Amino acid sequence: MKAVVLEFGELKVKEMPEPEAGKGEAVVALKASGLNHRDLNIPNRWGKDKEALILGSDGAGVVTAVGEGVANVAVGDEVIINPGLRWFENSPAPPKEFDILGMPDHGTFAEKIAVSAEQLERKPEHLSWEEAGVTGLALLTGYRALVTKGGVQKGDTVFIPGAGSGVATFLIQFAKQAGARVIVTSRSEEKREHALKLGADRAIDTAADWEEELKGEQIDLVIESVGRATFNRSLDVLKKGGRIVVFGATTEDTIEFDLRRFFYGQYQLFGSTMGSREELREALRILAENELRPVVDRTFAVEEVGEAFSYLEEGKQFGKIAFKF
Repeated sequence: MKAVVLEFGELKVKEMPEPEAGKGEAVVALKASGLNHRDLNIPNRWGKDKEALILGSDGAGVVTAVGEGVANVAVGDEVIINPGLRWFENSPAPPKEFDILGMPDHGTFAEKIAVSAEQLERKPEHLSWEEAGVTGLALLTGYRALVTKGGVQKGDTVFIPGAGSGVATFLIQFAKQAGARVIVTSRSEEKREHALKLGADRAIDTAADWEEELKGEQIDLVIESVGRATFNRSLDVLKKGGRIVVFGATTEDTIEFDLRRFFYGQYQLFGSTMGSREELREALRILAENELRPVVDRTFAVEEVGEAFSYLEEGKQFGKIAFKF
């Protein structure tokens, strides 16, 4: 079968053996997969001395085989793969055995994948294959950051630096569904316009003076994923006693901030990573009941993997990038 692999430090398309369903597993013929920033970082983490690893955390497709003991899915079922491995019940932090699909296990950038049947959820009927294929990681990450950790409430004002990511597009829709006011930032005028069309109430230039722009606004909750470039600026506009949730750092990981000012301001800081199956199921329920959709910016053929990686690395996308099989 055709797959996108990282082999001895090189990203390539390669023929790989077809997987078989072991005990408790199902084989899924993938219709579409989603590219994430995680995939950009794996080459640095995997090293240049290892044999082929199939990349990819997100995917959706049709079950073609089930192994011994599998009862929750059957051949022919249309499913989304939950990329958060072995985290089933909601908890303050992931269990020790938690991992993310796509390293060290083979991932979703292939024609087929064998995965624990416990990681499979029914595909919402209103989603296309491309939409379903990019949904898992961003939906789960955004839901936990906004709802479980951020505790978004009706009437809150939510501030989201960086409007173009797949997670941000879910955050906008779910925050609006919860009755919140949403303000986003982007360097791109085009992305700001997209965010407004998606439901954001305001979209400001990342390069602007945020404190000046947001005079008169009371920011109750900030959802941060940019890192060093924006963290302190986000803190500057957060109301006293407000909540800031961090789920990523697309710029530098390490920051400095004034600890005394932080505790005098009574701010609340939360870390968030992915989420549990319980949270994913609730997020999928809300998605289906309200017919919400991920934003798919572009779909690439598997052979265009280099172009797709460059497109994401340069931050050209608004929403998600899909691979079509």
